[in-house]
Amino acid sequence: MSFSAQLREATAPAWDAAVGHRFVDELWSGSVPREVLTRYLVQDHQFVDAFTALMGAAVAGADRAEPRVRLARQLGLVAGPENDFFDRSLTALGVPDGDRTAPELLAPTIGFRDLMDESRVAGYPEALAVLLVAEWLYLDWATRPGADVPADPIHTEWIDLHRGPDFESWVAFLRAEFDRAGEELSPPRREEVAAMFVRAVDLELAFFDAAY
Repeated sequence: MSFSAQLREATAPAWDAAVGHRFVDELWSGSVPREVLTRYLVQDHQFVDAFTALMGAAVAGADRAEPRVRLARQLGLVAGPENDFFDRSLTALGVPDGDRTAPELLAPTIGFRDLMDESRVAGYPEALAVLLVAEWLYLDWATRPGADVPADPIHTEWIDLHRGPDFESWVAFLRAEFDRAGEELSPPRREEVAAMFVRAVDLELAFFDAAY
């Protein structure tokens, strides 16, 4: 079993609880209460800078040209369409500038930003661990074959940003690269990388809870 598969299996209770969370169900049905959606997006927006820095560290830390280019291309998407989504959605929800740039941070938001910063300076495998959870878990909840998309454009666009062939290819790349990097680690460092993966999954679940 690959390193990523082992960790996915080990975190199954928290992972599955996040993928099947009330927030996800309400997002798909278009029924997330406005105040909950606003709180979620305001808090999620606070990850953009740290996530961009984490992606940049992964670009710099890659030990081969091909994955470096792949990571750099994805970094451009994060800085483009996803960042634009926040600007448009927070405007539509009437969020004032102060709440976009300096809101009161919830505990999971602080925890996740700290984890991104820790993994960014720790090394390439650590950065991949956190990136993989953030993208793979979202692909899981955003993939519901045959399900109707909600009428609300904010709900629909947030789902569409995290699914489809291109996003599936991106997650597959992260898994393969994470598994490759994991094979070259010493047992102690492999445990440290695994611990970051587990922390990221737990924080994803806590982040959904905190929206309510």
